[in-house]
Amino acid sequence: MVRTFSNGSEGVQQWQLDLAEGDDPGYHLPGSAVWAVHGSMSPIVAGIRTLLMQSLHPGALAGVHEHSNFREDPLGRLANTIRWIFTVTYGSKEAAENASRRVRRLHEAVQGSYRDSQGAQRTYSANDPELASWIHLAFTDAFLTAHKLWGGTIPGGPDAYVREWAQAGRLMGVEDPPLTEAELHRQLDRWYESGDLRVDARVAETVEFVRNPPLNRVLRPGYRILFAGAVYSLEPRYRRMLGLNVPRLGPLPLPVRLATKLVLGVVRLALGRRGPSELAARERLRRLGVPSAEAG
Repeated sequence: MVRTFSNGSEGVQQWQLDLAEGDDPGYHLPGSAVWAVHGSMSPIVAGIRTLLMQSLHPGALAGVHEHSNFREDPLGRLANTIRWIFTVTYGSKEAAENASRRVRRLHEAVQGSYRDSQGAQRTYSANDPELASWIHLAFTDAFLTAHKLWGGTIPGGPDAYVREWAQAGRLMGVEDPPLTEAELHRQLDRWYESGDLRVDARVAETVEFVRNPPLNRVLRPGYRILFAGAVYSLEPRYRRMLGLNVPRLGPLPLPVRLATKLVLGVVRLALGRRGPSELAARERLRRLGVPSAEAG
């Protein structure tokens, strides 16, 4: 299972060990909402939900299809995304900023054009603030929703998570990230009502890939449950757009929420309470004399 999240590599990755380096505490500390959410197992479901949500924007989807090798190396793409998330979460400010600059440099080549829902030709760029905003909103909503369903308490509540993770949006060029859960929902509503989100054959292909990724057969039963959990967590309007339904047995809905919780519990036992990224961050914080380094 560890190899799945690290693109097949054994043991702790060097970039994780490097999170012990740096001369500042970072943007987020133990006891923060971000540490609580990202240190739980709910992000596994949130990651699946994020991919489903992000696919609804034709510019975001065109960038993935035309400028990545997600079909040939989905675990590599997953590992790169995890690296950025954990570096911003646990690293020093310098590490978080460097990691974000690296991603934005890679995004410079991700541009092209697509036809919108009215048939007009539109250009896209992965570093465009508007597109970056949709990516940030889909991510934040997915991680917050999944944690409310399957995680523990959030220090400061949902607003604290949205406010704290807004920094990640700014690092990626988002000009006006939401600072409260209510504003997060308002911005998502504006996107939904704009007509810019759409479903076509490319979205259907992406959804099918996310539903059935090339995983080791031992992991597939658990993943099917986690995918069902991601679908369960979606708002009904997005489920309808994506053509997805919560699994049922005849007229009765299956206990997806409970089954997802059980699978995440098994993953927690396999991976341990604290991952290497968090442990490295705590080492840095102890060296800097940060009182909260031993908290949690």
